Amino acid sequence: MTIEEMKKLKRERGYTNEQICEGSGVPLGTVQKIFSGETRSPRYHTLQALEKFFTEEHYATYPGPVYDYPPEGERVLVKEGSAAEHYRAVPQGKHTAEDYYPLREHERIELIDGVIYNLAAPTTKHQFVIYEIMTDLKLFIRARGGDCIPFSAPVSVHIDCDDDTVVEPDISIVCDRSQLVNNRIWGAPDLIMEILSPSTRRKDMTIKHRKYADAGVREYWIIDLQNQKVIVYDFEHDFLISIYTFQDRVPVGIWEGACEIDFPQIAAQMTAIYGDGE
Repeated sequence: MTIEEMKKLKRERGYTNEQICEGSGVPLGTVQKIFSGETRSPRYHTLQALEKFFTEEHYATYPGPVYDYPPEGERVLVKEGSAAEHYRAVPQGKHTAEDYYPLREHERIELIDGVIYNLAAPTTKHQFVIYEIMTDLKLFIRARGGDCIPFSAPVSVHIDCDDDTVVEPDISIVCDRSQLVNNRIWGAPDLIMEILSPSTRRKDMTIKHRKYADAGVREYWIIDLQNQKVIVYDFEHDFLISIYTFQDRVPVGIWEGACEIDFPQIAAQMTAIYGDGE
């Protein structure tokens, strides 16, 4: 497949550079240079990764919601007989949990105010950071006791206590065990953490930020691996905002700082595993 053919498919299917980066594993800067024409002769292994992405079937991977309808004359690729094909007839904004759960068997998705959003597959670095944070949380809770339980994705959270919104935060802490209903979380967790990726950055920082604040989440962390920053929103105390780096031990506000996440240790281990690059 030639670069020109890939460019044509990119236009037809509405892919963003971020989605191509996430799906192919090619660095975002390289993707941008190739599709802008700045790089005219990519390396062979880069071309192979891009070709694999464009030849695989994807479920309506348009920017934002997965089931936004494409421009007139363009088509959405869905597998015949799939749940995606069955439910794409439902207008965005009208989906419910009844649509969400069958689709979730095949796709990583979230439902927010009746709109279904695609979730890119997490990277190994993303998963590594979740594991390290969960370890700190579990050790603290085990030593302290109490009713709080940490969860990592995929766990379905009916954050508004309805069937119009079901999110899957990277990390949630629930201290009221009555919220655990039918293997799901019903209502707002006490604390939520999201790890940014190119495809979820805007949603995590805007749409989900608003939803979490409105639903009654006490504390919300946004963890930016690329810039090695942690933004903490204390919704419980006048929406205070604190910004930390990966050189800081970050206190957990719902426990008044008695628990801290050791980001210097996490950063050191990431460097040992992945080096200084992305």
